[in-house]
Amino acid sequence: MNINKTTTTTTTTTKEPHSACEENQQQSFFRELLSELCWLFRRDQQEKMGYGSSYESLNYTTKQYSSSSSSNHHVRGNNNNNNNTKRAVLCGVTYSHKRKFMLKGTVNDVKDMRYLLINQYQYLPQNIRVLTEYENNKEFKPTKSNIEYWLKWLVKDCKAGDSLVFYFSGHGLRQPDFKGDELDGFDETICPVDFVENGMIFDNDINTMIVRPLPTGVKLHAIVDACHSGTILDLQYVYDIKKKNWEDHTPPSKALKCTNGGWALCLSACEDHQLAADTTAFTGKTMNGATTYVLIDILKRNRDTDITYGDLLDTLSDIFERSLADQVKCFNSRRLARLFGNKINQKPLLSSSKRFDIYQTKFSL
Repeated sequence: MNINKTTTTTTTTTKEPHSACEENQQQSFFRELLSELCWLFRRDQQEKMGYGSSYESLNYTTKQYSSSSSSNHHVRGNNNNNNNTKRAVLCGVTYSHKRKFMLKGTVNDVKDMRYLLINQYQYLPQNIRVLTEYENNKEFKPTKSNIEYWLKWLVKDCKAGDSLVFYFSGHGLRQPDFKGDELDGFDETICPVDFVENGMIFDNDINTMIVRPLPTGVKLHAIVDACHSGTILDLQYVYDIKKKNWEDHTPPSKALKCTNGGWALCLSACEDHQLAADTTAFTGKTMNGATTYVLIDILKRNRDTDITYGDLLDTLSDIFERSLADQVKCFNSRRLARLFGNKINQKPLLSSSKRFDIYQTKFSL
């Protein structure tokens, strides 16, 4: 069929009505145009928020960690200062090169977390590694290989008295478990910026890199603001906030996922089957991961009161029960939001390599 078929007379020339095919093509064109305009607007907003060319490095002195001096990767400062026993790796992945995966609040998240660690928990800037897409040094891009490298750096040569933090803000997914080491039959993953090309980082791998090596006297906190992040460290015990007790998550395969005597804890944005929010709900303007923003706000407000793990978890949960997320941090988030309305919410989850009294133990990073 000739879509542009016309009829002609000696006095007038008229076109037949557009076919359904042509109408669909035009609709598709305008949808793509609108999508592209929205994308350009988001990129412009990022520039205004300090991303892109105006972004300032969040790493202490990137020159001293350049590839030309690889030995400097392991510099941790003067051991005469007790603050040098504190180290952190903070990852904020925006996925800015892939429009449909893009998140808006992850850089804000790592900025806020870095500020909290330095100003409230006395972490030295030179002992914090920050990975975002906007770092000029390629070693601080949140690629799969870089995240794995810096996680290994985090625990390398750690000793009794060290306090370590791994923070991640980005996408998380679930994959079928074929090894029999997951109670629910799924592995949890985090998504580096290059996950489409090079794959995700699985909970099993994270456990191997930063949980298994922990020696006696070392404490590790992981804070993961991503979808499906509940058991992302594969720790043995998960706290049930309703039953007020620890559940044993020893895998069916009996695979050992314990530490080497140290203590690992993970505060996850949501349970394994849930989605996490990237939202303006709490600020009214800037985007943040909901868990990150609320967690930092609680810790700042309780700076002088030594809040316990139990009180922190209860407060987080209460806030999320009252405040439904306005945007879901997951693929096709707008479509899911329209489908489920505001009924998608999240329940922060605490897991640990050992049982402890969460209402008697003070929270500290």
